[in-house]
Amino acid sequence: MKIYGLIGRSLGHSFSEKYFAEKFKKENIRDCQYRNLELKDLGNEIPELKKKPDLAGLNVTIPYKTEILSFLDEISAEVSEINACNCIKIKDEKWKGYNTDIIGFEKSFVPYLKPFHKKALVLGTGGASKAVVFVLKRLGIDFLKVSRNKNESASIISYEDISAALFKEFQIVINTTPVGTFPNVDEMPPLPYELINSQHYFFDLIYNPSKTQFLSLAEKKGAVIENGSKMLALQAEESWKIWNS
Repeated sequence: MKIYGLIGRSLGHSFSEKYFAEKFKKENIRDCQYRNLELKDLGNEIPELKKKPDLAGLNVTIPYKTEILSFLDEISAEVSEINACNCIKIKDEKWKGYNTDIIGFEKSFVPYLKPFHKKALVLGTGGASKAVVFVLKRLGIDFLKVSRNKNESASIISYEDISAALFKEFQIVINTTPVGTFPNVDEMPPLPYELINSQHYFFDLIYNPSKTQFLSLAEKKGAVIENGSKMLALQAEESWKIWNS
């Protein structure tokens, strides 16, 4: 029996376990299980996981996409560049880190781009945002990172810095934070939502709920919206390819 799983701190909102269970059933994949593995202390718990001979692959989610790096034996070029890992292949007792968020985000994000979508606000500075920024750079889209705390040396602005002029100029808004995730569905990033227009493109990496307040308010103003469900499926399938390559 091969065991795959998702490691994170709080996984009650995750669809990965259900996704892979349905995949295994639909594709008649036998002798495989996918489990949610909630971890509180990587330093104590990763060494225990490394003792499990049936463990063949892992996905990594909030808040461990960067912290996990120190436990890996090898990393891909993309992980080296962005300093974030969400997929681990386990073979011959070696753990190698990959980032499948990159391909998942790019393939779900690009179809809705318009010629006038030239600049993006990236909300959040965690592991998921690093994959988003990697893709934006590759696409030649200028961006600003937004956080609760301003950090000029790291080119990070605060939400208070988002003026009407800036919001008009940066017509792509990508939420990489967990704000608005189930069960906190009434929460949303602090933005000037009244300034949204049909030229905006709002992308939320959250997939539960399928339409966050962030997306709902944008849709009401005529903006193009997309959630993280396609990204989830794409990165999951890419992970499966890596584990079985």
